Amino acid sequence: MEAVAFWVLAVAAVGTGAAVFVVDSMARATFALLASFLCAGGELLLVGLRYLGVLVVLMMIMEMLVMAVFMVMYMMNPAGLMPMSMTHNRRGALAVAGGAFAALAAGILAVPWPERRGRPPHDPTVALGDAVMGPSMLVMMVIGVAILATMIATVVLATHRGRYDA
Repeated sequence: MEAVAFWVLAVAAVGTGAAVFVVDSMARATFALLASFLCAGGELLLVGLRYLGVLVVLMMIMEMLVMAVFMVMYMMNPAGLMPMSMTHNRRGALAVAGGAFAALAAGILAVPWPERRGRPPHDPTVALGDAVMGPSMLVMMVIGVAILATMIATVVLATHRGRYDA
């Protein structure tokens, strides 16, 4: 059952990621990108990386919703729903994407994969946090709160009406 879920999420992630460049508005592209990231987060949860999976899901939901709010506030067309082309320099983009795909696929097949040495850590979340952040974890937590406060302040200052205005 997990294998089926893995492949369904993988196909959905690629499909919704491709939809970002196919849909005709910024708002639709935002939500297609959100769906792709949620599928990637589901993949991480399926392979046992609970912390990273939940982190990806929570971060991407907040990031895409903030992006949608800013589109509603600042875009010339209503909420980014007016049709527009999401691709520029189609031939060049296809050439770069095809070359990158070929190089990555060749790397997957050509590079010898390492064998596992030792055992997994007792608590992989603590080991990951220590490896990524080390002694800077407290600083990053404070910065996260500061970024959230900045986003809230930006939204509050962007509106010229009060709470009870029509």
